[in-house]
Amino acid sequence: MQNQELTEFITLSGKLKPFKNDCISDMDYFITTLSEIKGKKVRPDLIGSIITHYASKWLPDLAVDDDDGGDAQPPVTTSESIAVSLTKKRFIIESLVGILPPEKDSIPCNFLLRLLRVANMVRVDPSCVSELETRVSWQLHQASLKELMIPSFSHTCTTLLDVELVLRLVKKFVSMEEAAKAGAAAVMKLAKLVDCYLAETAVDSSLGLHEFAALASALPSHARSTDDRLYRAVDTYIKAHPGLSKQGRKKLCSLIDCNKLSQEACIHAAQNERIPVRAVIQVLLSEQSKLVSQIEWSGSLSGAPSPSGFGLDLSARCFSKRETNIQQMEIKRLKEDVLRLQSQCMAMERQIEKLVEKKRSRGLYFSWKKIAISTFKSNKFEGQSEAGFGPKSPVKISRGRTPNRRKSLS
Repeated sequence: MQNQELTEFITLSGKLKPFKNDCISDMDYFITTLSEIKGKKVRPDLIGSIITHYASKWLPDLAVDDDDGGDAQPPVTTSESIAVSLTKKRFIIESLVGILPPEKDSIPCNFLLRLLRVANMVRVDPSCVSELETRVSWQLHQASLKELMIPSFSHTCTTLLDVELVLRLVKKFVSMEEAAKAGAAAVMKLAKLVDCYLAETAVDSSLGLHEFAALASALPSHARSTDDRLYRAVDTYIKAHPGLSKQGRKKLCSLIDCNKLSQEACIHAAQNERIPVRAVIQVLLSEQSKLVSQIEWSGSLSGAPSPSGFGLDLSARCFSKRETNIQQMEIKRLKEDVLRLQSQCMAMERQIEKLVEKKRSRGLYFSWKKIAISTFKSNKFEGQSEAGFGPKSPVKISRGRTPNRRKSLS
């Protein structure tokens, strides 16, 4: 049933005129009329739109800032006490939670977050709050940062924002099967939202290290395609907490994957005095390994390079024009370095070939010289043997008396 058909149905029923300021004054009457609409097999999203509209009429806190629906709420008279006003709001919220459609996307996530904020403010029943938290966690990746920044209404909590509430919502989203059904894109979108939330709440001096680290590590490692936003949140927290110990800074920096930092973030981290030395070394080593892999990739290709060769997941995020220009300049510089290295290698090969040729020629000269010397010696020995001066057999010397020499030549 379309919106027009739904409007005609409500008008012809004679019980509920659509979108009038004074049409609904009794919650029980509204619930009865809504049950009749549900019996007509109306789509859940249309039923959700009716609930969100009239809820904004009754509770202006649930209306969007640019929505004029909150103007229909009559002002609270001076005779009405604060306790009566809180009781009325508590009754309206508990009634609204009871009639929410069970379908997942029937109610916008931002409206549920506003409802949860008012529920915590007026101290509704804990079971009602738990039901709202479950409904919000189903579609937490659809929330906006503005609606997620719910103030803390607890007297025991010292932080300005309710970080424990957001931590519970994130853990429920990750643990439920809805995260797997939503796909990797929903998890990555939630990671971006959580990192932005961490950067906003990091300026709170009352935020503890354990709470910050627990929320940052609540998401799986594959949820973040880049850790630039997480690095910004960690740097903001360290800057806002100058008394943080060295071990605490090391613990925060261990949450960052240096391989997922961009070149700009690596340069900033290398020059950041607030980052521990060990973390800076890891950033430099990671950047060096990236540069080596890029050079090897550029040298191994003979055709036009593909950006996916850098190990970047293009489906994860879209690069800006500035990042594209930086990558093109880096590729051009790498090509020049590779050509320079190739020319140096070719020059070294030519020198090696010259040395080898020179060594071969010298070896050939010495070999011919050896042959000539050996030939000359053999000819000389043959001439001596023909003249009677050749080598003679050794004289045998007998032991005992020496034989007498002949004194005459006869």
